[in-house]
Amino acid sequence: MDLDMRIDGLFTAEEKILRQTVKRFIDHEFLPLIPEAFEAGRFPLEILPRLAQLGLIGMKIEGYGCAGASSVAYGIACEELEAGDSGLRSFMSVMTSLFMFPVFAFGSEEQKQQWLPPMAQGKAIGCFGLTESQGGSDPAANKTHARLAGGDWIINGNKMWITNGSVADVALVWASTDQGVRAFLVEKGTKGFSAVDVKHKLSMRASITSELVLEDVRVPDRNRLPGVTGLKQALMCLNEARFGIAWGAMGAARACFESALDFAKNRVLFDRALSGRQFTQGKLTKMMTEITKGRLLALHVGRLKDQGDWDHKMVSMLKMNNVREALLIAREARSILGAYGISLEYPVIRHMNNLESVYTYEGAHEVHLMILGQAITGSNAF
Repeated sequence: MDLDMRIDGLFTAEEKILRQTVKRFIDHEFLPLIPEAFEAGRFPLEILPRLAQLGLIGMKIEGYGCAGASSVAYGIACEELEAGDSGLRSFMSVMTSLFMFPVFAFGSEEQKQQWLPPMAQGKAIGCFGLTESQGGSDPAANKTHARLAGGDWIINGNKMWITNGSVADVALVWASTDQGVRAFLVEKGTKGFSAVDVKHKLSMRASITSELVLEDVRVPDRNRLPGVTGLKQALMCLNEARFGIAWGAMGAARACFESALDFAKNRVLFDRALSGRQFTQGKLTKMMTEITKGRLLALHVGRLKDQGDWDHKMVSMLKMNNVREALLIAREARSILGAYGISLEYPVIRHMNNLESVYTYEGAHEVHLMILGQAITGSNAF
């Protein structure tokens, strides 16, 4: 962007190198793949070894072959990955924040050793089985249940809208028990466990979305995460993911803005470039301003998070604001491109469609409004 309020000056030298490295990967290796992948409805798994080589999988985890990066570094990576596509950032978010983080934070040493190193190396894939069709934004209403039978757990239920589901080597499945909500590692190939891909999506097409089916699935007690004592731990995982999503949304917004700006400079109408029109300049100025504000908010929360001085309400405000503004920016960019805006020759319609999903998942917009409303007023509106 031509006017960025010198935000890059707020990053360390190492953070700038990380941004440049991930951006180079996106520009030269990922963007040539994504239009075809999006249109075909497939996730380009061929880039998994490069994600591992760059140290992006599980990058916030300490040890176990992971990078041990800061929250800000994780956010920077998410921003650049989602400038490529929300599906790519979603893959990394699920691996890092929704599978590897809970295993690291709440798992046994045996579980950590079994799963974290191969995932960091890109040799295994995980998924996060929380959402259910009837539960949605109310995970306490989920119906998947696990009962203890001797030294094993028998799990029955269905999980819906699960990223990476059908390609995952292991699923982290959250289920109600007589002792409360617990989390279980269910490996691919376990009897009674299957994953079916969701078809006919018009959003997040370059992302694997599945339904998980569990019919009398038997897992040993050693597959239960010992540090999970209720739904609180699942919500902690979601907060980790929301933080990355809020950074990523600004990457998608930036890609749309840059595409619209370039198009407007080169599109001549009535003997003048579209960028010279007052309405277009107004749109571009507002888009750039919201991206700047969103990036600054993300960086501020990231610094606080790295200092241990943050809470979930900050992340709710960050996710709510940044995703909303990114979606509005994508729509404005589409209007500047006119008919070209619906073509995969440009990234805008792809980002716009993806952001419709991002607006809803990891806490719908309205959920974050109520979280913040409760913090402001003291009244619970749920």
